[in-house]
Amino acid sequence: MARTASRGKEPPPDALPLRGLMAPVQEIEAFAGDPDFMTSLARGLAVLRGFSQSRPHQTISQLSLRTGIPRAAVRRALHTLARLGYVGHDPDRKTFSLRAKVLTLGFAYLNTTPLTALAQPVLDAVSEKLHESSSMAVLEKDEVVYVVRSRTARRIMSVDLGVGSRLPAYCTSLGRVLLSGLSAPDLNAYLSRIDPVRHTQHTVVSREKLRAIVEAARKDEFAIIDQELEVGLRSIAVPVRDDQGRIVAAINAGTQVHRVSVPDLERLFLPVLREAAGDLCVPTRPLP
Repeated sequence: MARTASRGKEPPPDALPLRGLMAPVQEIEAFAGDPDFMTSLARGLAVLRGFSQSRPHQTISQLSLRTGIPRAAVRRALHTLARLGYVGHDPDRKTFSLRAKVLTLGFAYLNTTPLTALAQPVLDAVSEKLHESSSMAVLEKDEVVYVVRSRTARRIMSVDLGVGSRLPAYCTSLGRVLLSGLSAPDLNAYLSRIDPVRHTQHTVVSREKLRAIVEAARKDEFAIIDQELEVGLRSIAVPVRDDQGRIVAAINAGTQVHRVSVPDLERLFLPVLREAAGDLCVPTRPLP
């Protein structure tokens, strides 16, 4: 989904072994001392996450490479998921792919989280005002996960994003806003474990510079990305807070560089996004 400044085009990041993030196998191994932790379940979930929009059909070897999980364990996970109807198998191509039943896992979250229901009309209104795409995301581990997209969103990236799509937090406006909500120890831990990848010549990969950018986002309560994820793409994001002031999500608006300048992102887009975020204040206790 991102082009680099080097020669030619590289495959999108989600087609490669996970870089700039904690690999699934490392995440699983971190819980080795927990006697109640189910390694087999964790591996199965990691295999499900190994599929992507650019790689919907993958072999056992490819999934093993992407997740770091041994081939034998990947094979058993796929066999189980296929028997349960979450994964399909093409014996001729020796590939696996997700089946529609996997959507039930995501719908359970969407249907039980009031924020996502509230956000849809709000993001649609943002998109209507700005004539650009708008999204809401939450932070999951080291990635942002898109949970709502405006219905009138226009495609601005080389790979289209939908609900459930993931991107690295460090090089997205949504991610930097969400990272600004972390405590100092959690931010330190995040910066120490990631391996930032230079997606374009503009991508900030210095951990100290990233720390300063996140701190600025915390102070300013917004973040702007200018062609760091993909050449030609700009976006601005603001936090969505609960009634205790904690950041629970972030919303953004994205555009192409030839349509909106960086100063105009702040001058024109920021007030609209802040108004929308105010409409999405999430109560943490029942209203009287």
